[in-house]
Amino acid sequence: MFLKAYILKYNNYILNMDRTATVDSHKPKPKFHWQCRHTWKRSAKNTAWCLLGCSIGDFGTILFFQLTQIPWPTLSIMILAIINGLITSIILETLVLSKQMAISLAFRTAIGMSFISMISMEIAMNITDILLTGGALITWWAIPIMLTAGFLTPLPYNYWRLKKYNASCH
Repeated sequence: MFLKAYILKYNNYILNMDRTATVDSHKPKPKFHWQCRHTWKRSAKNTAWCLLGCSIGDFGTILFFQLTQIPWPTLSIMILAIINGLITSIILETLVLSKQMAISLAFRTAIGMSFISMISMEIAMNITDILLTGGALITWWAIPIMLTAGFLTPLPYNYWRLKKYNASCH
């Protein structure tokens, strides 16, 4: 059953590719550029939603270990913080998208469109935390710097993805 559906989908793709090749062959493809204010604004909004989800799980994990003083190595805490940040971001984006589509599709969309962005964001935030505080610590002065690093790191990728594929979560 699955193989049959895949073959039909592939055949439709090939047929559509042949049609678009003859219809669109005379139109020049638009060149990619980094100057679109609308795309920067939209990618910044998408990145901010992702940052909110990532920071909830990430900061929550680091704060938990900081308050309980469980003697885990910094690397272990950071790995767990990254995993929890990814989970909370996926949950938040799935909830936002579920207002526009079925929850199962919203979940797949959140994972498929944002995962690279989320991973780069999480790594940037945690490296910044280690560089500023020397470990896995939540301090009031480091949080804005961590959030800035987490926001700026995936922003160009999100712009590129949005501009090239018109693909975003929000």
